[in-house]
Amino acid sequence: AHRLLALGIRPDDRVAVCMDRSTDMVAALLGILKAGAAYVPLDPDYPADRLAYMLENSAPAVVLIQRALQASLPATNARVMVLEEQDFATQPTGNPQVSGLHASHLAYVIYTSGSTGLPKGVMNEHGAVVNRLLWMQDAYTLSAADAVLQKTPFSFD
Repeated sequence: AHRLLALGIRPDDRVAVCMDRSTDMVAALLGILKAGAAYVPLDPDYPADRLAYMLENSAPAVVLIQRALQASLPATNARVMVLEEQDFATQPTGNPQVSGLHASHLAYVIYTSGSTGLPKGVMNEHGAVVNRLLWMQDAYTLSAADAVLQKTPFSFD
């Protein structure tokens, strides 16, 4: 979050994430949200033309990617930031202060399957995410001792 803010990222900016499932991916998503920006998940297994379309259509300010996947990233006008595990260890531990962030700001942009043509980016707001999480907590009464399986890719809503 701190590195993104230092780059000038602010609420409603989009940050694409092209990473394999990992703790680094989770840290990247949390960092984007803590910076007040919206993440755009890019599944590294998608065909290059789909990734290129999503990058062009979503117009992210920054793309976060793992070094091993960098060669598969289509050309983009966005700034590309290669993340390594050691990058996370050197960041400040405190939460950044983001001014002007509201529930109506974007939290993420997820792309449809494109079964009826080109995929469409669906914009989801922070307020909707919080509403969903509050409902889940009420419905499932999760505690810190619980574990939840995440089976679908992070690019699937």
